[in-house]
Amino acid sequence: MSTDHAAGHDAAARREDEMTMVSPAAFRPTTHAGTGTGPRARRRLPSWARVFLTGLVLWVVAVPVTFATGNINLIPTIILLGSFLVPVTFVVYVFGRADGVVTAERVFVAFLCGGVLGVLGASILEAALLRQPSGWGYVGVGLIEEAVKLAALWLLARHLPRYTARDGMVLGASVGLGFAALESAGYAFTALFSASGSLSLLNVVETEALRAVLAPFGHGLWTAILGGALFATAARSRHGRPRLGGALLGWYLLMALLHMFWDASSGIAVFLTLLLTGTPTQWTLISLGAAPGVTAAQVHTYTVISWGLLALDAAVGVLILVARWRRTAPPAPVTVT
Repeated sequence: MSTDHAAGHDAAARREDEMTMVSPAAFRPTTHAGTGTGPRARRRLPSWARVFLTGLVLWVVAVPVTFATGNINLIPTIILLGSFLVPVTFVVYVFGRADGVVTAERVFVAFLCGGVLGVLGASILEAALLRQPSGWGYVGVGLIEEAVKLAALWLLARHLPRYTARDGMVLGASVGLGFAALESAGYAFTALFSASGSLSLLNVVETEALRAVLAPFGHGLWTAILGGALFATAARSRHGRPRLGGALLGWYLLMALLHMFWDASSGIAVFLTLLLTGTPTQWTLISLGAAPGVTAAQVHTYTVISWGLLALDAAVGVLILVARWRRTAPPAPVTVT
């Protein structure tokens, strides 16, 4: 064999070895989102955006139709659409970030069954343990609701073929969002009945709009973090199964604390508003057990403080979730250019 021929053969072998080291994604044809492959192909919205926009249009249409016709048979449609729209949208969003173990069926079961189990368990325990309302009620609610959601997640995820922290976050978010959807439906139904006993559709719409804004930063967020912590224990377990431990207990207490602070934000805002702007007369009435009148400025101050506390709580939860998600990021494929 000649020297030139041998060199050419070695170069070809090296190129073949380099190609085997490149990530398979490098050989996929470059296409544009949409139905075509050219630069003018129409971009398709992601699935979660299509779900959200479709549901939002239906809800926005249903509300004025109900107002115009006065048909109370449409009220359940408004309550269900408004309560489930944002949670379902976020479930579709997180499902797109799961691996093959977390199937659509598992996500659906976690959302519906996990949410129902959580609501039922929380209702039973809160009725049994929190009969007398007090300042400690916020602590009890946070501990109970986070515990029942964690138990529901563990029950639904006992027989997975493998466990990763990211899958735990996805399934945990599904359980928490199912809980949030059912809880929002309950609040909306309660808001339907005004103090005078008449039906108030406006109260329903306002309640659902407010809870839709808050939905992504409550139960879904807290249970997603707990789910990641639960599944992470499987990697440290001898039998490869989630188990209770000190680390999981610490995350549970932290999420219960965020939950408690979230629920108590309204009361804390009232106290801070009076502390900053309260008059001697108002404090005297409070000491006598009477409800003092408030000024328009105090109402605005309360609103700002209340939303600020909720935003602070949500920011802490989001930062924790993002940090945990990034810590569990899979290693990037090795590529050679």
